[in-house]
Amino acid sequence: MADKKISRGWVKKLRAQFMAGLLVVVPMGASILILYWVFTAIDNILQPIVKAIAGHNIPGVGFGVTVVLIYIAGVIVRNVFGKWLMKKGDSLMMRVPVFRGLYTGIRQIVQSVTVPDKTGFMQVVLVEFPRKDMWTVGFVTKEMTAVNGEKFANVLIPTSPTPWSGFFQIVKETDLIRTDITIEDAVKMIVSGGMNTPQGFQNIINI
Repeated sequence: MADKKISRGWVKKLRAQFMAGLLVVVPMGASILILYWVFTAIDNILQPIVKAIAGHNIPGVGFGVTVVLIYIAGVIVRNVFGKWLMKKGDSLMMRVPVFRGLYTGIRQIVQSVTVPDKTGFMQVVLVEFPRKDMWTVGFVTKEMTAVNGEKFANVLIPTSPTPWSGFFQIVKETDLIRTDITIEDAVKMIVSGGMNTPQGFQNIINI
């Protein structure tokens, strides 16, 4: 009996470690595949021009040009005009029915991996959902104060295993339990279905 418990413990541990690795490999792999596709596409466009000028193909032109373009894009989006242009681009992408979900998902995944604090989420909280005495993890997206001084928070209740979709709730401050869990750790927990739970989480849920 003891051996079975030890075996189950190892299985759970291996599963949690596998899911943690998956959370790193999948977004990174998707990003690499997308970048490789961009490199190849640009290289295929530029190589005929390079060959006409230099007389032969130059390997790595697509890679070099893509790196430069990404850098220039980063410089542009950091100024006022770039931010305005980025908002217009986001608005345009969000109007395309099929592409909208894919675009939003990829953008959020890349943000969560490269800049976890820039996902648009302010804090991880616990909310009673979908009924009283049943708690779930939520992301605060905005905080508000009513005319009477009562405080509220806009909270995204994510679905598992895709935390970029879910339910939007306006919750009273008194009905929230604020945590010190990082956005990255919360995303890992949601994607893994709770198998990858941050240390000390059991102290938070002692409601």
